[in-house]
Amino acid sequence: MTGPDRDVVSPFPAVDESELEASLRPRRLADFVGQPKVREQLQVVLEGALRRNRPPDHVLLSGPPGLGKTSLAMIIAAELGAPFRLTSGPAIERAGDLAALLTSLGEGEVLFIDEIHRIARPAEELLYMAMEDFRVDVMVGKGPGATAIPLELAPFTLVGATTRAGLLTGPLRDRFGFTGHMDFYEVPELEQVLTRSAQLLDVRLTPPGAAEIAGRSRGTPRIANRLLRRVRDYAEVRADGVITAEVAHAALAVYDVDELGLDRLDKAVLHALVRRFGGGPVGVGTLAVAVGEEAETVQEVAEPFLVRAGLLARTPRGRVATPAAWQHLGIQPPPGLDAHISPTLFDEL
Repeated sequence: MTGPDRDVVSPFPAVDESELEASLRPRRLADFVGQPKVREQLQVVLEGALRRNRPPDHVLLSGPPGLGKTSLAMIIAAELGAPFRLTSGPAIERAGDLAALLTSLGEGEVLFIDEIHRIARPAEELLYMAMEDFRVDVMVGKGPGATAIPLELAPFTLVGATTRAGLLTGPLRDRFGFTGHMDFYEVPELEQVLTRSAQLLDVRLTPPGAAEIAGRSRGTPRIANRLLRRVRDYAEVRADGVITAEVAHAALAVYDVDELGLDRLDKAVLHALVRRFGGGPVGVGTLAVAVGEEAETVQEVAEPFLVRAGLLARTPRGRVATPAAWQHLGIQPPPGLDAHISPTLFDEL
């Protein structure tokens, strides 16, 4: 028996969650589920580059988080048989940081910059010449005696990923030869993702169980895989290890994920909006105080899915709960609710 003064040592080796996440990533374009248009376009781009024996044009992938932009970047390198280098926009704070990274690239190497819209402006301006001419000018010295030393770069392929394409500057966006926009997944596509992940994790997943998890995954493979791991835990601890629809339903109830995929924060926002403020309109700052979160958390984490699910509307006067939100909470919506949601002629958009 263990006591408070005795350490509990697990007999299993520690598993890095990032390594587990990486093990679920598809390695080839043929294994990538969903995004059929982007997948077909990328296949043509990569095959054309291989036939010409030259690096392909620079690639920009845009879309919400968790849809597979990093996986596609790794697949591009794998399909080309090229080394893969990964960094992020916030990590590149100075032009010198980017120059050191670019000059270390080998010929044909794939450089992936995640959240590229957050790269520092001086580094971004250095990136223009590197993408077009495979050359960078490094400034040596300061003041009138400063000298620009040109450095030739090995031809490389830049893959940029962004969750906010509107924040990219025009000059940077125009230097990408291919832009792929990734959309949310449909439930059948998520079922395929879950089936593949279950095989890799050695989890017994029934088709109804996959459908139950996929329907609550908010159209996002990353969320689907995360829920699969949590349902697997529940199935192994409180069931016979097989994920059926009933086991998935019970497990997701324990983890506070409802039928639409709403989590604790989503439901707290809806409850506050409907029960405390009569459905709105209410400002996001007031709503954030009501749920005990920062305004940025409500605006960036909860609102996008609530708006996409048709449960919340952003109006010039504040946030408003839609009739679907009232129905989801089991409350009768007040009469004339649509008039509060639709902007009038005198509202400033």
